[in-house]
Amino acid sequence: METMGHNRTLGRSGIEVSALGFGCWAIGGEWWSAEGQPLGWGRVDDEESVRAIRRALDLGVTFFDTADVYGTGHSERVLGRALGKRRGDVVLATKWGNVFDERARTRDGQDDSPEHVRRALTASLRRLDTDHIDLYQLHISDADPERAARLRDVCEELVREGLIRAYAWSTDDPDRAAVFAEGPHCTAVQHRLNILQDAPELLALCAGSDLASISRSPLAMGLLTGKHAAGRALESGDIRNAPPAWLPGFTANEGADPVWLQRVDALRSVLTSDGRTLAQGALAWIWARDPRTVPIPGFRTVAQAEENAGAIAKGPLSPGQLAEVDRILGR
Repeated sequence: METMGHNRTLGRSGIEVSALGFGCWAIGGEWWSAEGQPLGWGRVDDEESVRAIRRALDLGVTFFDTADVYGTGHSERVLGRALGKRRGDVVLATKWGNVFDERARTRDGQDDSPEHVRRALTASLRRLDTDHIDLYQLHISDADPERAARLRDVCEELVREGLIRAYAWSTDDPDRAAVFAEGPHCTAVQHRLNILQDAPELLALCAGSDLASISRSPLAMGLLTGKHAAGRALESGDIRNAPPAWLPGFTANEGADPVWLQRVDALRSVLTSDGRTLAQGALAWIWARDPRTVPIPGFRTVAQAEENAGAIAKGPLSPGQLAEVDRILGR
């Protein structure tokens, strides 16, 4: 089996991270849009979240990705508390661009102004209990490219001031990502990538511009964990129970889409080879797909943290397994 170093360099920044990061959306708990749509992953136990983060650290995970809006500030607070004195051992990524009411736990809109960047950064630093952010990411996927170019320049100012080390755009649009890539300290693109939803254009941009691919939704919002069955609704505070247009694979009040589950079943044998769990195989596919990838699966429990981190030692799928996946999916 092909082996993989446990660390990767985050694009052109020279910042070293574990090959696997942890996504901290779910640990933000429940929060809603102004219209009452769920935007979180349901209820959460903060003490379990803290234990899971610390367990991940012990297992060699050094990259944690959150956003100011996750749980309307709650994810950042929990992550900051869990890291405590170990802040210096990790690479911390967060995002800005959304406006929210922390008390009401609602997202109220977006703000792509240069002035908002500094306000948001100051608040994130306070919640995370740190004096700098390692990777600061624009969280408005469809922001106007010309306005984004101004935000890129503001990020360069923040790097010079020592408040951030590098920056990125969280977007699935290669043309938009390329606008940020023109900045010397842009070092990554965060975008959706999993075995069911490939992203060849974004991976090509990362290769051509020396950027890391931070792979969002590496387990397809949970479909690749093997824990979902068709026709089983999720709790009311879970975004997957009332999925927005950008979230395929789930149906309102009906749980996972049977067509997507059939694809997962077709891939099961190749992904679970070499003693991997289904989720570990899905992460192994991402590493095999491109050496610049850093998948960031979400987690809510110590058990999930252990399963995800356990993928690191097993490394990427082999070239033969990668080809078998393409054959199964007709790619």
